[in-house]
Amino acid sequence: MITIKNVRVRYQGVVNALRGVNLAIPRGEIIGLFGENGAGKTTLMKSILGLIPYEGTIRLDGEPVGTANIGRIAFGTCEHSFYSELSAAAHAEFYRAHFETFRERRFQGLMKFFNIPMHRPLQNLSAGQQNQVEVILALCQGADYILLDEPFSASDVFNRSDFYKVLTGILEPDETVILSTHLIEEIESLIGRAVLIKDGKIIDNVSVSEIEEDGQSLTEYVKTAYNYQGDRVGKAIADFEEENTNA
Repeated sequence: MITIKNVRVRYQGVVNALRGVNLAIPRGEIIGLFGENGAGKTTLMKSILGLIPYEGTIRLDGEPVGTANIGRIAFGTCEHSFYSELSAAAHAEFYRAHFETFRERRFQGLMKFFNIPMHRPLQNLSAGQQNQVEVILALCQGADYILLDEPFSASDVFNRSDFYKVLTGILEPDETVILSTHLIEEIESLIGRAVLIKDGKIIDNVSVSEIEEDGQSLTEYVKTAYNYQGDRVGKAIADFEEENTNA
């Protein structure tokens, strides 16, 4: 289990990116991490990985995250964490050398399924293919926890749909995926738990089954939690038209 206690992150010593976050992440779940732009989703993931300094404690099965156990956590991001001049095959070679748990059959199967060139430099692939390689490497590292930060931002709707289906089919029962995305409607049937973050604070942590038992969709629940004003677009257009009429 990953336990996060009273974690705070300040950028330049002033901006409070995380404000006392407390969260427990067990094994064997697919978790959606939701929030507006700037809410703290990426900061939280990078804190778990130890990529940025933070106050508070983050533990993996009771131990600090460090060189001894960092291999149990994988990361895939739309910002890309690969070496763009290297091919997917070269990355796989690197992963085999550094992660004893590298899932070779899963890697070969996913690369073949998505028809991604194995020996072409990643910088020469399309943006969607680069995102696919990023996610495939994260899924094949052999980690217990797989953090995916807006992984499908450059992928078309068909590839995203295929990835969702493949993801549910290949995961082992004890693998955990934390998926940060704005594509709530697309993944609501995929995840089992929703964690909502706003202004650097966790404002909700709820199972999707509880939401459905209350007769709501995940999208409706999230909109309510963030006090989304569905009529604000119509009001803005009406105001704009009135200004043009009076001009």
